[in-house]
Amino acid sequence: MSNICTENTDQVTASMRKAAKEATAMLRALANEDRLLLLCQLSQGEKSVSELEELLGIHQPSLSQQLGVLRTEGMVSTRRDGKRIYYSIADLKVLAMLQTMYEIYCPKQENER
Repeated sequence: MSNICTENTDQVTASMRKAAKEATAMLRALANEDRLLLLCQLSQGEKSVSELEELLGIHQPSLSQQLGVLRTEGMVSTRRDGKRIYYSIADLKVLAMLQTMYEIYCPKQENER
């Protein structure tokens, strides 16, 4: 009987460790102001690199570097249309995290109260 309990505990611990690893990777990516701003813009819908540059004032090569980190982490996906590259949120967990952060950190407008 104790072997079964130990196996279950080991499975739970392994599962928790995997979830913690995923959470810390997401938090590490979100812990950069430019990446967070990029994700906030993308939470509103797909945007081209030039749109993101104009909206946020983040210039090349920093913009490409930050988008590369988000791509590597699987947080955004890309779509090419001719010479333009469009970015969008690829992971629904990112949207959930952004929504929670918005509710905590972004002040409500008077008409929303």
